[in-house]
Amino acid sequence: MSSAYQHKLKLALIGQSIFGQEVYNKLRKEGHKVVGVFTVPDKNGQADPLALAAEKDGTPVFKFPKWRAKGKPIQEVVAAYKSVGAELNVLPFCTQFIPMDVIDCPKHGSIIYHPSILPRHRGASAINWTLIQGDKKAGFTIFWADDGLDTGPILLQRECDVGQNDTVDDLYNRFLFPEGIKAMVEAVHLIADGKAPRIPQPKEGATYEGIQKKENAEVISWDQPAAALHNWIRGHDKVPGAWTTINGQVVTFYGSSLLDASVPAGQELTIKGASRPGLVTKNGLVVFGNDGKMVLVRNLQFEDGKMIPASKYFSADETTALELTEEEKKIAEDIRAIWKGILSNVAVIEDSTDFFKSGASSMHVVRMLEEIKQKHSGLQLQNEDVYMATKFADFIQMAVRKLRGEDKEEELVIDYVSKNMNNMTVNMPYQCFINGKFINSDDGKTYDTINPADGSVIASVSSASLADVDKAVAAAKEAFEDGEWGRMNARERGRLMYRLADLMEEHQEELATIESIDSGAVYTLALKTHIGMSVQTFRYFAGWCDKIQGATIPINQARPNHNLTFTKKEPIGVCAIIIPWNYPLMMLAWKSAACLAAGNTLVLKPAQVTPLTSLKFAELSAKAGFPKGVINILPGSGGLVGQHLSEHPDVRKVGFTGSTPTGKQIMKSAAANLKKVSLELGGKSPLIIFSDCELDRAVKMGMGAVYFNKGENCIAAGRLFVEESIHDEFVRKVVEEIKKMKIGDPLDRSTDHGPQNHKAHLEKLLQYCETGVKEGATLVYGGRQVHRPGFFMEPTVFTDVEDHMYIAQEESFGPVMVISKFKNGDIDGVLRRANATEYGLASGVFTKDINKALYISEKLEAGTVFINTYNKTDVAAPFGGFKLSGFGKDLGEEALHEYLRTKAITVEY
Repeated sequence: MSSAYQHKLKLALIGQSIFGQEVYNKLRKEGHKVVGVFTVPDKNGQADPLALAAEKDGTPVFKFPKWRAKGKPIQEVVAAYKSVGAELNVLPFCTQFIPMDVIDCPKHGSIIYHPSILPRHRGASAINWTLIQGDKKAGFTIFWADDGLDTGPILLQRECDVGQNDTVDDLYNRFLFPEGIKAMVEAVHLIADGKAPRIPQPKEGATYEGIQKKENAEVISWDQPAAALHNWIRGHDKVPGAWTTINGQVVTFYGSSLLDASVPAGQELTIKGASRPGLVTKNGLVVFGNDGKMVLVRNLQFEDGKMIPASKYFSADETTALELTEEEKKIAEDIRAIWKGILSNVAVIEDSTDFFKSGASSMHVVRMLEEIKQKHSGLQLQNEDVYMATKFADFIQMAVRKLRGEDKEEELVIDYVSKNMNNMTVNMPYQCFINGKFINSDDGKTYDTINPADGSVIASVSSASLADVDKAVAAAKEAFEDGEWGRMNARERGRLMYRLADLMEEHQEELATIESIDSGAVYTLALKTHIGMSVQTFRYFAGWCDKIQGATIPINQARPNHNLTFTKKEPIGVCAIIIPWNYPLMMLAWKSAACLAAGNTLVLKPAQVTPLTSLKFAELSAKAGFPKGVINILPGSGGLVGQHLSEHPDVRKVGFTGSTPTGKQIMKSAAANLKKVSLELGGKSPLIIFSDCELDRAVKMGMGAVYFNKGENCIAAGRLFVEESIHDEFVRKVVEEIKKMKIGDPLDRSTDHGPQNHKAHLEKLLQYCETGVKEGATLVYGGRQVHRPGFFMEPTVFTDVEDHMYIAQEESFGPVMVISKFKNGDIDGVLRRANATEYGLASGVFTKDINKALYISEKLEAGTVFINTYNKTDVAAPFGGFKLSGFGKDLGEEALHEYLRTKAITVEY
């Protein structure tokens, strides 16, 4: 930034808070001179963060209680201000009234940060009112101060989307704070270079709302829609807190969200003014709007400051005080000393000392928890724990319970769609899985996932939004950088992966049933391949966790010194994994297992049409004990979720399996911050069948190469080259075998061929066959939809396919066998034709001549070559393509390197 803006200014910073501190630090870093800081007096012996930063740097600091008396400027204060000689006043966050003598004094006047898109929401509670009134957009304005209330000309504005469940803290922490700091610095640069605009505020759309304080934050009317109640509650969360009266006591609500589900079981709770009682459920307090819709409130705070999970309302006073061991007493005294260091104004930290009533603020919460973590690494506390136990004695009880493991997180709460089928009850999660919890999407949107066997709706699944992507990436980043996962040793990581593989195996019938109804896979194939290979993949990579090694490297010595150079293999960080719909769980396993074994965290987007086994996997990962944030699953749109993951600055690696055009788009998006990418893309895999093959085996394997998994197979043989002398017999035998295939219900154990994955794909395949016929290929068999409910297609055979035809060049990704003849003995000719494709994923050859087979394997331009077999993949063998089929490998040791980075270290001794 400093290279773009050349001029520097002398600045006076007027205001307070960490926001003011950050603006101060950034402006100094950019080369501007802060000639004075004007802030509030110390509170309870604690200096404001802005004052602390300025005093540390030796910047003059003035702490005036007020600037005016009886409506007039205090001349001594104004004189002190003028003495610093500022050219511009910067007011990042200021609660004091500053006289116009000061505002207009500098050469460039004064600029102010305001957390709304002016002229809407003028006033001190702008963020609150943005949420209370249900605005879809939030933002901030930096404007030139005048003698009105937030009415001055606009210098710049920024805006962001408001998520359905965003709170004041969410908006502030995600956007208003970080982007506001950058914008304040940008505004000063623009002024310094004479490029700052002054845009008059429009009169249209202007609003002013009063300051929200505790006394006017009561839920006055319950006779409103649920969305309005939710907006009122979240608009006051955390300050000042929306409240109501329950059993004659003021109770404040925190952590609300709209609940889009059937009415849950719970114990009724009468709420003053509400026509319908609330329900205390296992997830929190459910309250009802006048439209019958629901709001879920997670936490409640009582008048004495005690905060509890709303689910514990009827058992809040049942906890018995713990008797501490000698070791726990030592820890308690360490924490008492930490409290004393923060609450320096308190003479003695007693059991009744309240952290916040003694002068602490939210920034002290972070400091306290970090100091505790530094001294006792085994005690992992969250910000919310402090708000739940603000008094010292309560805090110690809570900390000891966590230390003993008595206060472990409650059992994972899952809302299932349950169906009785395949001789079992199948329980399917349908919500986003973020930071260890199943939750509705931020905007509440859902979509239907369809059973391709009959076209019926299986479940309505949460459709993740951009806000959900940001939350999931933030959770994964925190888990990697600060969580238990990042500190876990490699063998413990492997142990968790083995446990997860065991759970997948225990649930293999349920997983296979879900896979079958969601993707159309024949149940027996789903059980053996889709699920079976997924289990094998996790076990294989679990064994790699403690075997990832660097190397020592001899280098030239600069005598008389000695040097040691060695390399370390390190995890990359947050990885985005985007998978296709043909093998939903297996594709998840191929990428996720290597990613986790390397020590990364992940955000995975399953294909929109097949999300259910991924969400069931999320459930099993939580039950296996994976720490929260390590695995996050976001069902939804590829164009929205996948795109945002590809360009997200905190995602350091993208692993993608899917179409070549989408792979190209991902590379473009990833280039913005140069993240690592691996791509497994489209294929048009050639299978060459020579006359000296074992013909019956070639027919059987050739059919498997095309029709395996209904042809929805990335390495499917997209084109068969059959030597002329056996061509007609090969085709005859294939058709005979096709006629024996049973097409039907994928859950029927005798079914050979199930439905295509989804309706749009079936329609695309039918169009593909029409094109083949129009171009002159001979349709020997099939090419039509099966006349029954669902998305079934006949296994299809084309012959007389010439090289220029569409079906000879493009992948069908379905049960379509495309056969071309080649002249007897023309090895090099058929090789040229086989390689005349932009793809290079897989290939195959059938011949009894091993020399011919090896020659062919050397010349074929594909990542995998099968000889006298096909579809023979194994967890230990690397898998990936060449050319437009992508780059990078899944499976085998090579897959680990896709999720690792190499660091070289040199020591002189």
